Amino acid sequence: MCQSNRTARRCSAVLASIMAMSLAAACSEEPGQQPPAADPAAEPAVEAQGRVDVLARFLALEPAGEGDEVVAEVCTTVIHASDVRREIAARSLHDDPANVAVSDPVFQQVLSELVEQRLLALEALRRGLDRDVEARRRLAAAEERILGNILVETVVADAITDDAIARIYEEQNRLAPRVEEVRASHILVTTREEADEVARLLEEGEDFAQLARQVSQDPGTRLDGGDLGYFTRDGMVSAFSRQAFDTEVGAISEPFQTEYGWHVLRVADRRLQPRRDLESLRPNIVRFLTLEGIQMLLDTVRQTYPVTRSGAPAPAEIRAPEAVPPGAPETAADGEDDDAAVEDEAQPGDSPER
Repeated sequence: MCQSNRTARRCSAVLASIMAMSLAAACSEEPGQQPPAADPAAEPAVEAQGRVDVLARFLALEPAGEGDEVVAEVCTTVIHASDVRREIAARSLHDDPANVAVSDPVFQQVLSELVEQRLLALEALRRGLDRDVEARRRLAAAEERILGNILVETVVADAITDDAIARIYEEQNRLAPRVEEVRASHILVTTREEADEVARLLEEGEDFAQLARQVSQDPGTRLDGGDLGYFTRDGMVSAFSRQAFDTEVGAISEPFQTEYGWHVLRVADRRLQPRRDLESLRPNIVRFLTLEGIQMLLDTVRQTYPVTRSGAPAPAEIRAPEAVPPGAPETAADGEDDDAAVEDEAQPGDSPER
């Protein structure tokens, strides 16, 4: 067993050497020559068995373009630079996969892995494993998945244009209301007496930020003079938000209590929440358009290819509820009565904080 990364690399190299040796007979031809035709007597009715000739596919691969150089030869097959860069992009191993240099360590590492993968695939072909029923099923499933992805990339990706992204952005801005937010600073202490003392010092002209640095017990804002930045009503516990939004800009609140302790706050600004710019929302919009495009594509192809499904009925918990007969008394859903009882038992003195 390979017990470390170094040992694993040695094992991988030994394995690759063994695979190369086992393929020596098949790869003895000069580069560019096709391998000798298989003996019909040795492999009877291969085509009738539906064999997937992966080797033929390797040999048929063409460069992706004029600059797509061959970076490795494995038996009579080749690996192009585009094959390596495609794998780098799929695994997000480089910031610029399309332009990663052949000499880059990442490129060379992935190339080594692709060579080993090709060696194993060729050896599997030599042993006839591609004719195994399970192998044919898995190859067909992989091809089906890849073809579906290419269809989505071809049809859906072409529809995700800058104009479409801008249209969704403008529509979201039109529909989404702009909520009010304030910017405030606070000083947090433990007791009412300490809060009253803080309020007295501020009334006498003590600098709010300096006092926050000295006595506030909020480690997240103390060094910033108690500054909390901008927040909406939903951004803080209810008691704090209520006090912040009821305080005028530039004013200092009376001491008030939350579950965290006693606070004195100062409101610095009030505004409508600014719109997020297009570039910050672009990934979300692209994701939305992609999902929408896939659904539209599926709706279209469902009309072309009939689908018949069979199976057991859906579990009871996900079936649609049965219709209530006309005139029958309606009953509350499970748990609603209990929830109502809990609300009825709430005491007037209960805290409104979250």
